Amino acid sequence: KEAKLKALKLTLDKMDKTYGKGAVMKMGDSVVADVEVIPSGSLGLDIALGVGGYPRGRVIEIYGPESS
Repeated sequence: KEAKLKALKLTLDKMDKTYGKGAVMKMGDSVVADVEVIPSGSLGLDIALGVGGYPRGRVIEIYGPESS
């Protein structure tokens, strides 16, 4: 398990270096950048997205069980 976490950290560090800090966020991370957003209409979703809505000009992916 420790080897997997180390590999994950190295990958995330490389992505931060390549694409800039905040390119990949984990649930619970604080807001890294102040970006313009499009509100989703759902306060819970806006909070979960970490920036208050869908970040304008960015690609996001939300997935979960069907009908959720």
